[in-house]
Amino acid sequence: MLRNNLKILLVGYPEAEADLLYADLTKINLKINYKAIADVKDIRAVFYESDWQVLICNHTEHAFNFMDALEIWKQAGRNIPFIIYSDEMDEEKAISAIRHGVHDYIYKGHVARLVLAIERELKDEETRRAKLQAESKIYRLAYYDDLTGFPKRNLFCEKVTSILSKESNADKLAAVYFIKIARLPYINSTYGYNIGDMLIQQLSYRMSVYANSKCLLSRIESSKFAFFNCEVNSLEDIQKFADRIMKMVSTPIMINGFEFCATINIGVSVYPTHSSNISMLLAIAEKTLSEPQDNLRNSCRYSMNKVGETSTKQPKLGEILRESFLNNEFVVYYEPIVDLKTGEIKGTEAILRCHHPEIDLLSPNKFIALAYETGLILEIGKWMLKQACLQTKLWHEMGHDALSVAIGISPIELDQNQFVKYVKDVLVETGFSSNLLELKFTESFLQDAEISMNNLQELGDMGIQLSIDCYGTGGSAIGILKKLPINSLKIDSALTSNLGVDPDNTAIVTAINALAKSLEISVIVEGVETKEQFEYLYEIQCDYAQGNLFSKPIIAEDFITLLERRKTGTLS
Repeated sequence: MLRNNLKILLVGYPEAEADLLYADLTKINLKINYKAIADVKDIRAVFYESDWQVLICNHTEHAFNFMDALEIWKQAGRNIPFIIYSDEMDEEKAISAIRHGVHDYIYKGHVARLVLAIERELKDEETRRAKLQAESKIYRLAYYDDLTGFPKRNLFCEKVTSILSKESNADKLAAVYFIKIARLPYINSTYGYNIGDMLIQQLSYRMSVYANSKCLLSRIESSKFAFFNCEVNSLEDIQKFADRIMKMVSTPIMINGFEFCATINIGVSVYPTHSSNISMLLAIAEKTLSEPQDNLRNSCRYSMNKVGETSTKQPKLGEILRESFLNNEFVVYYEPIVDLKTGEIKGTEAILRCHHPEIDLLSPNKFIALAYETGLILEIGKWMLKQACLQTKLWHEMGHDALSVAIGISPIELDQNQFVKYVKDVLVETGFSSNLLELKFTESFLQDAEISMNNLQELGDMGIQLSIDCYGTGGSAIGILKKLPINSLKIDSALTSNLGVDPDNTAIVTAINALAKSLEISVIVEGVETKEQFEYLYEIQCDYAQGNLFSKPIIAEDFITLLERRKTGTLS
């Protein structure tokens, strides 16, 4: 049934024919608003008279050619269904029209088919519009900070990389300023997060005065900002810019009757002295703020390290980590991934742990960061891939032959020329099926590096499942879904924690799920801890989930017990 008040533009119809078509349509619909024009010269002006929802065009060989109307329709950019309803009908003409952009070609007298075509195209248009809106919202949330409107780290890196790629002058200087605002957690806990947010907004507004196409500003996270300034010509210029930032930021700010004097620290790295890569420049600039002098306020520090210099920040922990690896103190834990439709465990995620008193005290992020810093990340990654495949293959032989295993791969591994060969060798050595291996990566680190992209394409061609981790939290772009054979999106637990309560998080999860379904990509939701979260995900028909509601990460011996216990597919 067509909707009421449908606005139809009839093109190329004499008045009498238009009246007859209107009468036929009103027998089906309660009310239709329409306008008929017979002269192609009037089309352009009429397009803008109203918000037309459907265009129905006549076609006769000698009186009115649909191509004239179609060309104006394209030029006007009106994204509404264009349907031909004509006496002159043959297959060749219909195919030609559709190839040129016409949505359907229907022979006159078949009003029922015309109505079905209109209903179909309107429904498709609503779907396309909803998809575009979801993509637009996800893009905005992924690339721009909601509080300040500044680019996030991923977009900042993309823009800086683009600028650097255009610089041909080898003597060109540029600087990265990593800015950390002090005492923000204290302000949030003492005065409330709304006060902290307003403080960030005012400081952001002040810093934005210096932002332009050659001086980019980004909110990296919470209290951390970054400038990339390529308008400097000397080390003196670099220092002067830091001085201007500190002077402007340190001026007192009034918020709801309270006066705040912000204190900041700035870490500076220089292009190309320290690196020619923006991610490395950011890391170097931030690292200067982690030195023992961190108690200084309103200070500016420069990195003194040469490119590639080995860090000495944690020599003791680094030695312990390497010894732990050599002494077989690393263990792979397994977290079940549950099919929300059946309740069965469809797969598991392999998670690295280290059984050493000092290493065990580190948070997972610091543990991985230490592996990067000591250069162990490649060796650890290879070991973990082999162990996970061997263990999962053993479970296959015990009767759980459909179980898949997901393993995170680091940007460094992904950027190795020999990475694909190593994965192939492991699959051959362990006898593990490639279609049951899922490799997950965080797109924010990908940066469209040629080797990484080629490696992922080869892995996908082998039948290995590819998953984008932390999707929806600013680390991923929609465009990557079109470039690579992505099989699943993993929604970060940060979006799951307030699911159904926080409208923004709920909207993001719903939008990602809808987008994935339209692209025939699976969705795996991490961090599911409550039945309420599970029920909401089940309601929107999410595919898979993992989290403490099902099981925390456990050792292999406990995981087989869990597999046997859940053979019934229950969620209790």
